[in-house]
Amino acid sequence: GVVEVAREWYEGGEGAGGAVDVRAVGELRRPVALGEIKKAAAAGEVEGMKDFALIRQARLSVMPVPVEVWDWVCEMGGGFVQDGEVGEEEAEG
Repeated sequence: GVVEVAREWYEGGEGAGGAVDVRAVGELRRPVALGEIKKAAAAGEVEGMKDFALIRQARLSVMPVPVEVWDWVCEMGGGFVQDGEVGEEEAEG
């Protein structure tokens, strides 16, 4: 799924570290595997991909995504469908 930050990082409480609140905004038509992203980064397919936080620390769950990387991920994922939109398959069926 695709999310946006609803509340920036804040202290989570005693011993809990911090948190970022997110809200779901949609999904890609097909998942894009981390392996595909790493392969594109290694090949230099996308400007800024080698410096993308997901490549350096794959366990990060919330991170900024550079525009060039976002565009590539959306293309590889067959497009981005926002919540509430009807996908092509649903519209045809």
